[in-house]
Amino acid sequence: MSTLANIHGVPNNLDDEVWKALVEPRRRAILRLVAGGELTAGDIAAAFDVTRPAVSQHLTVLRNVGLLHERREGSRRLYRTRPEALAGLRALLDELGAPDCA
Repeated sequence: MSTLANIHGVPNNLDDEVWKALVEPRRRAILRLVAGGELTAGDIAAAFDVTRPAVSQHLTVLRNVGLLHERREGSRRLYRTRPEALAGLRALLDELGAPDCA
């Protein structure tokens, strides 16, 4: 078991899962979509040429690693990015000396 401290507010074993989630281009595209504001699962799915279940799987992965927040409103599910999780990724990239992409 690792004794490394959790530097960025995400458990160390989850850091790898976050990076694995971001390898998939559609997941990165989903994050770009919801960066502009909260969207329904249907709105997100409409932006892709894949099945709704496939988009749902991507949403689940992103939610499970902490990059998306899901809110239910009646029968609708709304998604938005979790700024604190993205800040943790930014901090890690800064620590590694990555240039600012903003």
